[in-house]
Amino acid sequence: MTFNRTGRTAGPATAPASPPDPVSRRRWLALAVLAVAQFMIFLDETVVNVALPSIKTSLGFSEPSLAWVINAYVLLFGGLILLGGRAADLAGRRRIFLIGTAIFGLASLLNGLATSQGMLIGARALQGIGAALATPAALALVTGLFPAGPQRTKALTMWGALSGLGFATGVLLGGVITQAASWRWVFFINIPIAVVGLVAVPRLVAESRNPGRPGFDLPGAVTITAGMSTLVYTLLEGARYGWTSAVTIGLFAVAAALLGAFALIESRAAVPLVPRGFVHRRATLVPNISQWLLTVAAFSSFFMLTLYLQQVLGYTPLQTGLGYIPMAAALVAASVAASKLVPRFGPRPLVIGGLALVGAGLVVLGHAPADGTYLASVLPGLVLIGFGGGFSFVSINTAALARVEETVAGLASGLLSSAAQLGGAVGLAVIVALATARGTGLLRSGATAVAAQAGGLRLGFLLAAGVALAASLIAAIAMPRQDTAPTPGAPSGPLKAAESA
Repeated sequence: MTFNRTGRTAGPATAPASPPDPVSRRRWLALAVLAVAQFMIFLDETVVNVALPSIKTSLGFSEPSLAWVINAYVLLFGGLILLGGRAADLAGRRRIFLIGTAIFGLASLLNGLATSQGMLIGARALQGIGAALATPAALALVTGLFPAGPQRTKALTMWGALSGLGFATGVLLGGVITQAASWRWVFFINIPIAVVGLVAVPRLVAESRNPGRPGFDLPGAVTITAGMSTLVYTLLEGARYGWTSAVTIGLFAVAAALLGAFALIESRAAVPLVPRGFVHRRATLVPNISQWLLTVAAFSSFFMLTLYLQQVLGYTPLQTGLGYIPMAAALVAASVAASKLVPRFGPRPLVIGGLALVGAGLVVLGHAPADGTYLASVLPGLVLIGFGGGFSFVSINTAALARVEETVAGLASGLLSSAAQLGGAVGLAVIVALATARGTGLLRSGATAVAAQAGGLRLGFLLAAGVALAASLIAAIAMPRQDTAPTPGAPSGPLKAAESA
């Protein structure tokens, strides 16, 4: 207690407010820039789908060739992403992020300016290369900026929220941009975001790499890239060749042989691309399986729901995009809630519950009739998927990366992103193919075109629901419980460098 000059009692002395920590402010600003740059890549995963009919008309694509607007991107992204993650650990995470972002931005410009089918497909392949480099490097930078414990958990929950939001809003923005402007602007919007990342990241994030493991496993890199690319290609093209055809079976055999050769090379390499025992840890394996199964369900259901809204209910691209707003809102709300719940309870219960909600939402969509309405047949399922997706994206990212060692941060990020790409390819190849076959069968049995389409999509939604519910069950049985206590020791490399800058 103190006294003023008149001798009267004054209030208790208050300590001067501590100035904000500039290092902490810089770190969170770096996270914001990295997250926005990655939001661009996640957005691109879905934004192009809604614009495909306009692209087809503008450049004269046939149905088979139009698929390669998506396939060229997915093939290179899925085939190179694991290599991109390991290259970030060895060559420098900031360097690989900047190279990938520059390639992605340049490819987006070329896509928007495309005047031929070949130019557009080639630029989409270039976009896939950029995404395969930038995505794991950015997530590894985030992992290195924040020490293991509550701070990293909070950062990863924000990252996961933006990842899920990017997927959800891609469909919305695709419809709005395509109808209000032109399909070319679904690519042009990436350019300013890429420029911001290229300018801001070098000023906010110090370089980091793994200095303790010199050398590079070139045979392992070649076999894993070739094996992943062959597997993704086979999944994308299996329906066209026929799933039981000699070509498809042969391609699957080649992919299996290449991936088997990779495992053999890794077991004997002095400096393996994937450290021995890393993938087999439950803390690594179960979140990656959850990510894979979630994207199997999510990619296929987004694609099928767009078909249901446009080809069954007769919505325009703009109306289709606006129809996704409730899901995006639910996803944001769940992500905000998850950022508070994960530090308290760990990611495991949110992974289990989130995947179960996604499955429940897909069950609702699996009963949408040909004469359904948006409010009765679509909205309840969308809201459930939004809440479940928000919980799942956030908690799976946190479970996979919250306590990963900095030396393998790029690899861990690459594995998680690779699981997502493979999941998307499997979902589109298998679930959509089965839904299409069901619709064709109903049409041949005498159903109207709309009724046949709706019947096939119902089967697809129920298959996707089964995948999501199976993922929830696997997480409940096998996912280890994680605490969020900080790991003793000094902060990791890029943070130390930033503190001394």
